[in-house]
Amino acid sequence: MKMLINVAETVVADALRGMAAAHPELVVDAENRVIVRRDAPVEGKVGLISGGGSGHEPLHGGFVGPGMLDAACPGEVFTSPVPDQMVRAAAAVDSGSGVLFIVKNYTGDVLNFQMAAELAEDEGVQVASVLVDDDVAVTDSTFTAGRRGTGATLFVEKIAGAAAEEGAPLERVEELARQVVSASRSFGVALSACATPAKGSPTFDLPPGELELGVGIHGEPGRERRAMMTSREIADYAVDAVLQDLQPHLPVLVLINGMGATPLLELYGFNAEVQRVLAEREVAVARTLVGNYVTSLDMAGCSVTLCQVDGELLRLWDAPVQTPGLRWGR
Repeated sequence: MKMLINVAETVVADALRGMAAAHPELVVDAENRVIVRRDAPVEGKVGLISGGGSGHEPLHGGFVGPGMLDAACPGEVFTSPVPDQMVRAAAAVDSGSGVLFIVKNYTGDVLNFQMAAELAEDEGVQVASVLVDDDVAVTDSTFTAGRRGTGATLFVEKIAGAAAEEGAPLERVEELARQVVSASRSFGVALSACATPAKGSPTFDLPPGELELGVGIHGEPGRERRAMMTSREIADYAVDAVLQDLQPHLPVLVLINGMGATPLLELYGFNAEVQRVLAEREVAVARTLVGNYVTSLDMAGCSVTLCQVDGELLRLWDAPVQTPGLRWGR
């Protein structure tokens, strides 16, 4: 596989140096692998911290900035960051109001964030944690006990980030984050495998003419493989899988997320089919976001995430945000 890199060993460090050059509003510590908004710590504000393996950009570093995260900790490709990174991030963003760790449900992330919370609390930082586990495809997977954390992470970071920006206390920010998790479900589909820089070839075998229904963002197996389906057929399958579990009684936020190698032309076409299914199921749509936000390197495919929202969650979703990967209202 051809890749625009120097050597596999420096991919993350090189990307962080490039991010620092492109976004002077961020403080990017490439050596210690911590990305922080430049004005941190913000007086009286809860600090929001997330992180995970690299390869899912713009998640999480691309969501650092006013209205979203205060810091992000990138690990190596598809590898959890280490506790020292989270502790450094907590020290950098804590204004005395505490910090919230937003953790995707992958075993390495869960364990390392738990350890980091204990270490940060030993240093006098109040820490709360929220676990994102929105993927309905499978109960347990390659790197997970319980459901995987995927697209809903964006909803959690945005809505909790807006509340923190308004000065909400830690208990309220945590409560809102948990509300978003419980109100969100996702389902992903792979049309091709991804290739990590270290391997340089596809990470799993997906024969031509087949797709993986329910794939994880690291290429973990889903529910089943089938012969290639049309956009309409995929939308029917994916949305039905989500609605069987969510059964929304409120309007929903819709995220049509590209896995990294699917062009917007196809994603917008897929969104049209998702909107059709939701209309047929009489599910009201409050807002829709289409693009590459929670990716899997160069995987072709997409995921659908729905989050049912009340007036308060919708107001926080619409609140201003200014990050490299998401911005409006400022």
